[in-house]
Amino acid sequence: MARSNFSFKKRQKELERKKKQEEKRQRRMAKKETEEETPVEADGDVDLLAPQPATEANPEASADEPLAP
Repeated sequence: MARSNFSFKKRQKELERKKKQEEKRQRRMAKKETEEETPVEADGDVDLLAPQPATEANPEASADEPLAP
């Protein structure tokens, strides 16, 4: 009766797992780099706590006063 080569199968499984982890790490690094390059918010959200400059539509707003919610 032939014996199975367990150590070979185990090593192949470990190599496949490490390969997947490396690919995942590469994807994460690429995603992180793209986020750092574009600091503009993707949703277009406006920071409501940041002071708003006075405009023609709202001449009473000053840069020192926060907007009321």
